Amino acid sequence: MHKEFISEGKRVNAEFYKGVMDCLLNLIQWVRPAVFCSRDFFLLHDNAPTHKATSVCQFFTQKNVTTLYHPPYSPDLSLPDYFLFPKLKRKLKGLHFANVADIQEAVTDELKMAPKEEFLTAFQKLYNHAKACKYVCVFLICLRFLKKSVLKLLDRTV
Repeated sequence: MHKEFISEGKRVNAEFYKGVMDCLLNLIQWVRPAVFCSRDFFLLHDNAPTHKATSVCQFFTQKNVTTLYHPPYSPDLSLPDYFLFPKLKRKLKGLHFANVADIQEAVTDELKMAPKEEFLTAFQKLYNHAKACKYVCVFLICLRFLKKSVLKLLDRTV
């Protein structure tokens, strides 16, 4: 799993996001070189303006990376909404931290402890929810490939 924290006062813009995505692609290449070379993976993004910026799209095109975006008006199809955020909220609720570094450490520790089965469950929930959407045709096909690709990556080091 790749995570990136933003320095205080820094804004997430297209250039910052491309840097994060470049780190992610380097991680995929290091952890799963065969998957990286075959490009047998997808990146699923929400529709944040930074994710859809022209320079970001060009970056992915240059890197030959397939990207999937949520259908319009479907912010509820975000994997973090089904898995990561609720899990983090439950574990960190009521805790007080002395500084941002302590928060980052606590979040990182929680993410590292997430078992593979929980990721599988999260993908199944996302898949089931997508089936209920009117955008099912293409989206479900993409999710099947995405799930296979992510599961390959989840035989991972965190």
